[in-house]
Amino acid sequence: MKFTTTVSKIKTEFSLQNATSFGGVKVFLDFLEKIKLSEAMRGLSGGKAHNAVFPLHRILLYLLVGWMLGCQRIFHFRKLQHDALLRRFLGGRCPYHSLLYKELGRLGQTCPGLAMELRTLDQEVIRPCLPDRLILDLDSTVETVYGDQGGAAKGTNPHKPSRKSYHPLLAFEGQTRLNLNAWLRPGNTHSSTNAIDFLKQTFDLLDEHPIGYARFDKGFGGEDFYSLLESRKIGYAGKLKWTKRLEQEVRKCRYWTRYVDEDWIIEGITLIYKATPG
Repeated sequence: MKFTTTVSKIKTEFSLQNATSFGGVKVFLDFLEKIKLSEAMRGLSGGKAHNAVFPLHRILLYLLVGWMLGCQRIFHFRKLQHDALLRRFLGGRCPYHSLLYKELGRLGQTCPGLAMELRTLDQEVIRPCLPDRLILDLDSTVETVYGDQGGAAKGTNPHKPSRKSYHPLLAFEGQTRLNLNAWLRPGNTHSSTNAIDFLKQTFDLLDEHPIGYARFDKGFGGEDFYSLLESRKIGYAGKLKWTKRLEQEVRKCRYWTRYVDEDWIIEGITLIYKATPG
């Protein structure tokens, strides 16, 4: 049996009767229906017929919703399989978790361009919400894994030392906090590794959308990185590694400027400083 009633039309009651631990996800499902993400995903090249029991767009939606509900590993999806709300959202049935293993393996072998298609689709979905001039925030983070997931490696992990992890690159729009791009990398990768190629791809995805300025942490930087931003006339503000030489230069400055913003008081200086390689 297939359901045609949208989740947004399901009556919501503030009652504990027949409640499940996943009932609160209805708000998120309403949002996915409102932005018509399912319809947008139908055009992805998944190598399956659109009349398949579980076409690609439903598989991806299920993975997305499951991640939001705390399913960090595929076998965690077992607890979602019989949830009535999720079954209605997916058209009547939830796929077995074992099918998710097969689908991810198949996509990795037969659809090498799917990742780029998803990045382009992400831009189409969020573009109406972006401001006229963007603030480009670049960041990286550490995601610990528990097992032998492909591409994971041991590296600097402040949360779980000696555990394998990923070290993804992330690009956000600073005012809306919308994600613009992301690259998954092994945990033993430095923050600046492939940062230039990642930045170039982000520019391509934004398709000439004006960028006011960029912000980044001390893990980024370098002459080539700065030159790429300057070639596009994009201002930038980034952190530098605090070294003894930099400290000595700062101590030489006598006159500081105070900036007051409501409860915040910040004092700053301007100086010319050339960092040494490494």
